[in-house]
Amino acid sequence: MSNQGSGPGGNPYKCDGLKGADQLLCRIQDPYSGTFHANAFWASLGTSIAFMIFITLIFSLMRPRNTIVYAPKVKYADEKHAPPKIGKGLFDWIGPVTRSKEGMIIEKTGLDAAIFLRFTKMLRNMFLALSIVGIAILIPTNVIGSDKEFIKTISAGGQSFFVTMTPQYISAQRKGSLWVHVVSVWVIDIIVAFLLWRNYVAIVRLRRQYFDSPEYLMSLHSRTLMVTDIPPADRTDEGILRLADQVEHTAGLPRAAIGRNVKELPDMIEEHDEAVRELESVLAKYLKNPDNLPTKRPTMRASKKYRANNGGDKVDAIDYLTSRIRELEMEINHVRESIDKRNAMPFGFASYERIEDAHTVAYAAQKKHPQGTTIRLAPRPHDLIWQNLPLSKKQRGWRRVWNNFWIVILTLLWIAPNALIAIFLSNLTNLSSIWPGFSHTFHDHTVFWSAVQGIASPALTSLIYLILPIIFRRLSIRGGDTSKTSRERHVATKLYAFFVFNNLIIFSVFSVVYGFVAAVVKNREDDHKGVWDSVVEGQFFLKLLGGLSGVSYFWVVWLLQRQLGAAADLAQMINLVWVWFCRTFMAPTPRQEIEWTAPPPFDYAVYYNYFLFYATVALCFSTLQPLVLPITALYFALDYWLKKYLLLYVLITKNESGGQHWRMLFNRLIFAVCLANVVMGLVIRGADGGWLKVYFVIPPAFLMLAVKWYCAKTFDDQMIYYTKATLKDPENLAEPGKKVRKNDRIASRFGHPALYKPLMTPMVHAKARHVLSQVYRGRLDNDAASTAAGYSDIALDPMSHSHPGKTAHFAPAPQKEMFEVVPENRLDFQHFMNRAEFADALGGNGELYGRPDDL
Repeated sequence: MSNQGSGPGGNPYKCDGLKGADQLLCRIQDPYSGTFHANAFWASLGTSIAFMIFITLIFSLMRPRNTIVYAPKVKYADEKHAPPKIGKGLFDWIGPVTRSKEGMIIEKTGLDAAIFLRFTKMLRNMFLALSIVGIAILIPTNVIGSDKEFIKTISAGGQSFFVTMTPQYISAQRKGSLWVHVVSVWVIDIIVAFLLWRNYVAIVRLRRQYFDSPEYLMSLHSRTLMVTDIPPADRTDEGILRLADQVEHTAGLPRAAIGRNVKELPDMIEEHDEAVRELESVLAKYLKNPDNLPTKRPTMRASKKYRANNGGDKVDAIDYLTSRIRELEMEINHVRESIDKRNAMPFGFASYERIEDAHTVAYAAQKKHPQGTTIRLAPRPHDLIWQNLPLSKKQRGWRRVWNNFWIVILTLLWIAPNALIAIFLSNLTNLSSIWPGFSHTFHDHTVFWSAVQGIASPALTSLIYLILPIIFRRLSIRGGDTSKTSRERHVATKLYAFFVFNNLIIFSVFSVVYGFVAAVVKNREDDHKGVWDSVVEGQFFLKLLGGLSGVSYFWVVWLLQRQLGAAADLAQMINLVWVWFCRTFMAPTPRQEIEWTAPPPFDYAVYYNYFLFYATVALCFSTLQPLVLPITALYFALDYWLKKYLLLYVLITKNESGGQHWRMLFNRLIFAVCLANVVMGLVIRGADGGWLKVYFVIPPAFLMLAVKWYCAKTFDDQMIYYTKATLKDPENLAEPGKKVRKNDRIASRFGHPALYKPLMTPMVHAKARHVLSQVYRGRLDNDAASTAAGYSDIALDPMSHSHPGKTAHFAPAPQKEMFEVVPENRLDFQHFMNRAEFADALGGNGELYGRPDDL
């Protein structure tokens, strides 16, 4: 028996005879029963390709004239990290990108960028291979097995182009063709498993090369351990040494530094920086035309914390912010000078002379927790999230619980708007059926609204998800992550879980579940049957097949539009439009204009989530709508090429992890394949293929789990540790060619930045210099007083800019400046990339510019 006319998607006109609430409920059960899916597909295909070509041409025209936007790393990077030079021709950028190999990419951009491109290339190759399976095997099988007589009855609706490529209408006489789908499941899983294993081996090789690189061998963090959850009795430098020795005795004696209580310093510095930025914004607006100042000075309401002093009335903004900055600087300096060395925190660091010793102890500490401590390899100093280091295990546990609770709430809250998008915006036929006013316009301009359907729903979905990474990143910080690298991995995993649950599972099957429950209830009420009989007659698997086949049209269109997003990334359209708008209609501060010229950081968490989600969608619908396979392969082929240019010439890695994202990606792809196997099994059962065929779909999932187990056991330790054991003979400490380090200052390198970070100075445009004395009262003392004298966790003494070789303490005292005047020709990141206030947010770890902070 064929599936014709039954289940969602079986009869595209079955809701037309109903009215009011009954029709709405029918549409909820069958939100994809439109008649112009083909028009929406062609509209999306045409617009995506046309806009992609148009945007790429615009980029090619603008690139030679806007190197600050399209090639900032050529200007700012040192000789070692500078990308290949590009000519001024229209398409001169294609050659250098094409010729750039993996080794050169690692040298120029770092291992994180290289692994991102390798991951993209792997997905490209994966879906190219799967496209052969889909086009050469699945589509012919579905077309040949389809019920031709029923297909003719719906061909006038414009859907035959799609439905013949799905297993939805395989006739009863050709059910044996579903064995081809079973074999395809095995083939798909074997292809994915092979590519995952092959790239795992390659990334282990890259990690080992990274361990042997001069940058890693010379870095401090490579031979430093981070110890957390230290009990009170061991919160000393000597206590850290005892704890490390309890894990594994080494011939080399490490140097240790216990963390100190910085009190409220971080919050005070954050408040100070916010006040400086706010003052800069006020001055930029007020002094926009310095020769014609507004008659009224700017005013504002004081923050709630200080509102009691003025009764809640508005105050002069410049005077108030100037006063707040001055008071905060005095308080910060006072707190820095009053830091007590005896007030230790439950975390610290131990640095060894040899990398082998540190990694041996870290490997042994996986199963040992002396005095309840946790000992692991330390991240780079700038990668630490300092406010989370003092947290106890119990506090981190509760924070993770609350973090996951809020993510679950957010996920559940999104179900309702997600359903509305699925019902109405993804198929405007449903909206026209319950909204008479829109119905006339809809039927009079079908072609136009089909184009809107093909563009609006995917575009709105993508726009909404732009804010999700911000929310998840803040939740991860509150969840207790101790490093930015681990935070980014958790952001990516939580985003992926949110996308898969809400944007794939709920979006794709909610209507099927609702329709099935409604049918069961109706059967019980009308025919007075038992629950089990009603469930059997509800034909859940058949309804599921129809619903998934219907929603597959949306995912084909949605994946098509990803091509447009890839081209928009290349053209940096959002940044260009935003900067143009700010400079044209607003009064940007000097600091903002400097930040706009800096290479922007690449958001690995967001793009890894996107790529994993695209791959999951394509795998899940590979047998339902094989068209998703070549479309996904085309996307990854294009984006690999475009992202290579961006990572070489435009974007930087803000926090280099040395390729630590790979295991997270590997595990998510294993999950994606297992989920796809479940979907494929349900599809085969819904097409009435019988349970025997479903049973044969189960073993490939165990194959994927076996691949995961094998790779984890074989490769993980090689990826994490330089070595798992070290020679304990003291004669082997001084190896040829390796310099023994005696003067490492672990206390300063791994000291809290709040103790030594220079305070920001308000920046003002040089054109307003002559009126500043009338409107501004700034800092009374210079930065020389902003360090904590005599404290061990401080940076090296600041050097004099005007007297090379001398520290600022012994150089002639500079003339005190109340503000920093920035000339027009210095509004460039090149002049400020050495400063902590810019490097922290925009300079990565300084390695790109030849000044890594961890040597």
